[in-house]
Amino acid sequence: MGKTFRFHTDVDTDQIIASQYLLFPTIDEMKMHTFESLDPNFASKVKPGDFVVAAENFGCGSSREQAPSVLKALGVKAVIAKSFARIFYRNAINIGLPVIVCKELYDEVADGDDMELSLLDGVVTTGGREFTCTKLPEYMQEILDQGGLIASLNKEEA
Repeated sequence: MGKTFRFHTDVDTDQIIASQYLLFPTIDEMKMHTFESLDPNFASKVKPGDFVVAAENFGCGSSREQAPSVLKALGVKAVIAKSFARIFYRNAINIGLPVIVCKELYDEVADGDDMELSLLDGVVTTGGREFTCTKLPEYMQEILDQGGLIASLNKEEA
């Protein structure tokens, strides 16, 4: 069970982590500035197991891998949106952050709502209601379970 942090349409990667913070040497240093322009207190409020819920085109803008990386480093369990920018989606899978398409959820959830996600079933539960989401194929779930594509490939080589 985690809390919901709700964001609008077209959240771009610069809003997730602004470019001036990319100069920091580590993701741990960057993560404290996640969503700073949209919610200056996000990094101090979010807890491991919480969720980011957004409308359409989440993660648009640049191809920076740091955007999904700071969310994962803060413990965000998954980003659930109506749709994703293609490069953000790929970067998230590459680093092991679940990204789930769920068309109906955004309009039915409020900031701070309690929520549960079953990746295996492709179901989100909140407010006593269930929402069917895009279920990730088994091979993608295995990639996420291993910590992302790079970690998965490294395990295959061993």
